[in-house]
Amino acid sequence: MNTSIIVSKAEFLTHWLGHRTLTRRTIEKFPEKELFHYSIGGMRPFADLVKELLSIAEPGLRGIVQQKEEPYNHDIGLSTKEELLARWDEDTPKIIDWYNQIPEADFHKEYNLFGEYKFPIYSNLLYFVDNEIHHRGQGFVYLRSLGIEPPFFWDRY
Repeated sequence: MNTSIIVSKAEFLTHWLGHRTLTRRTIEKFPEKELFHYSIGGMRPFADLVKELLSIAEPGLRGIVQQKEEPYNHDIGLSTKEELLARWDEDTPKIIDWYNQIPEADFHKEYNLFGEYKFPIYSNLLYFVDNEIHHRGQGFVYLRSLGIEPPFFWDRY
């Protein structure tokens, strides 16, 4: 396969970390009660969406590096905003470490993420970012409906 580089491995990580920074600021904007209980149109509360993000990013990267296809588990026992933010902050350096252990030459190798999603590693990485953006967008809708101005979507650093 002939590939050309559009962004470097380091640039992709910087991009992803910028999204993580913005998602963290989005979590901070929520009042505690609404973070865990507010929803619109049958969507899950934002805390549940954040738990999903926590249950795929770091564990997914760990699986890629260790070549283990363990299923994800969104049922993580975090019940306060403080706990969500602490886990977010704990996972960020782990994400950096796991990501940096993936050889760039492996990005086009197939990996069966969580034993369910068999795609090239770069597709799995894009999924992590895309899913975060999607769920953060839901959080933005919640915040606006609560009369709270979300962070600027473009201010990721």
